[in-house]
Amino acid sequence: MDGENCSSLTEFHLLGIINNPEIKATIYTMFLVVYLISLVANLGMIILIRMDSQLQTPMYLFLSHLSFCDLCYSTATGPKMLVDLLAKDKSISFYGCALQFFIFCIFADSERLLLAVMAFDQYKAISNHLLYTVSMSSRLCSMLMAGVYLVGMVDALIHTTLTFRLCFCGSNEINHYFCDLPPLFLLSCSDIQVNELALFTVFGFIELSTISGLLVSYCYIILSVLKIHSAEGRFKAFSTCTSHLTAVAIFQGTMLFMYFRPSSSYSLDQDKMSSLFYTLIIPTLNPLIDSLWNKDVKEALEKLKNKMLF
Repeated sequence: MDGENCSSLTEFHLLGIINNPEIKATIYTMFLVVYLISLVANLGMIILIRMDSQLQTPMYLFLSHLSFCDLCYSTATGPKMLVDLLAKDKSISFYGCALQFFIFCIFADSERLLLAVMAFDQYKAISNHLLYTVSMSSRLCSMLMAGVYLVGMVDALIHTTLTFRLCFCGSNEINHYFCDLPPLFLLSCSDIQVNELALFTVFGFIELSTISGLLVSYCYIILSVLKIHSAEGRFKAFSTCTSHLTAVAIFQGTMLFMYFRPSSSYSLDQDKMSSLFYTLIIPTLNPLIDSLWNKDVKEALEKLKNKMLF
């Protein structure tokens, strides 16, 4: 492939979600409301956990990092998508595209790993509640979070480097609302076998590790719950896992559908709807689910409300 053609591309044009001008204003308003709810809910969750002394436990430390990941990867894609819904010029620079994907990948990967860490944390909390804060020391929590973000950064660096070294010598129109791997692969006139191999290998390793960790943790959680004699105790133990299981099912299911398949099966219109779900809807649902189903969070919100009113 001609090196000049490869290096001449300086920007991409994002085609966005829809091209129908009659419903753009409605879609914009709807997505803006959802994004603002996500922004406020995740920021609120982080601030609430930092402010309330009753939430200074490893479980809520991880929950605040989950909100931080949601906030970061939704903000990497959301504002640009909203601007492009109304703007005539939907361009994004080559390096801006690379940066957008890099940030998105770091925090999407980190969230996937964090969900497995949270399952392990819940096992520790249920299996031996009295020694929970001792076994989940601040040093261990810091090491787990450092590992989560380090793996996310390494994976993002691998895919960003491999993808943006490809030749894009034809159209520069990305049939998507943000810079993601599947539509970029379709634009490339280079051989993408190495990219697909890296995607399946690295993503597969992270996904396999995450799912294995989740399954092992929940097997131990079930065994620990079965040892609880009272029905009330069992119900309380299972109820603490409900919001986490919901987040895992939604997030992991969507990510597997999006990335763990060959490029021949890509359907960009379908992918855009799936992407909307995990870049906009999931970051909005997570803090709402946690605040509705978590007794401690509801009590902290009630205390904060009373402080503000009186």
